[in-house]
Amino acid sequence: MIGRDQIRAQLDNCLLEARFERWQSCYRRGKVRDMYLVPGRRILITTDRQSAFDHVLGTIPLKGQVLNRMAQYWFAHTADIVPNHVLEVPDPNVTVARELTILPVEVVVRRYLTGSSDTAIWTYYARGAREYCGIRLPEGMVKNQRFETPIITPTTKSAVHDELVSRDEILRRGLVPRQLWEEVERIALALFARGEQLAAQQGLILVDTKYEMGLTPEGVVVLADEVHTPDSSRYWIAASYPERHARGEEPESLDKEFLRLWLRERGISDDNIPRLDDDIRIEVAERYIRLCERMTGAEFVPELTDEPVLARIERRIARYF
Repeated sequence: MIGRDQIRAQLDNCLLEARFERWQSCYRRGKVRDMYLVPGRRILITTDRQSAFDHVLGTIPLKGQVLNRMAQYWFAHTADIVPNHVLEVPDPNVTVARELTILPVEVVVRRYLTGSSDTAIWTYYARGAREYCGIRLPEGMVKNQRFETPIITPTTKSAVHDELVSRDEILRRGLVPRQLWEEVERIALALFARGEQLAAQQGLILVDTKYEMGLTPEGVVVLADEVHTPDSSRYWIAASYPERHARGEEPESLDKEFLRLWLRERGISDDNIPRLDDDIRIEVAERYIRLCERMTGAEFVPELTDEPVLARIERRIARYF
């Protein structure tokens, strides 16, 4: 695994924003990915931005490369379930994708009663709610307990706050037609089952995840954005889960949940955004890399050069314009 000193050396060569003035007219900014819209394609640039609780907190060294690497791994290992949007990967931080009409609903699949955000299923349950996104939850459950079967808890897409929504609301509001939504649900559960299977082979538990899908001009459903990365999914260490859960302890995680807890301990709010110091930035990077290596079964070998990340990317995507 890449060493801590190598990660530290990248602290000042992170990609906060991939904005190029000469292509400004087709630039769009997302939560983690910046993109450029060219005819029939989206150039998706995975930055090193770290967000949590709807706030951008700074950058994590090599995070963009790790996320893009993991997304490519999972796109390749789920292509038999649903086609995906990947056309080319010209740079470790970049995916060139086909243009789609993105569905206005994200599909969140959950296998465990967990989470710490205000909209998390455990937060609702702990407050006494027994219905979540139209799903009736059993009485007597405890935090981090496994559901008998995975449940789908959709959200509407928003640039600020995603809105929890039920299946019935999606159909009643006409967000997605019934037949299409049934296909989306089927695909999502099949993707999650594949994720659980491959994660288990590496000693991991896929806890929950979200999927974004779109349509081609011919109406074919295509998997977009990312899939089963640490930014869209929660992973626990399988070996220690039973004992820790029996003691009422938090599971060992390899995602950004530990960062959410770190921020909560420091009283994060709209008026108080804790600064990420170098130590926590390195620790987050190590966790992302460790999960990538454990999940893919291959050593993560990043591209490390003295060239600024932004300049390297600009050079490699210029031909698409």
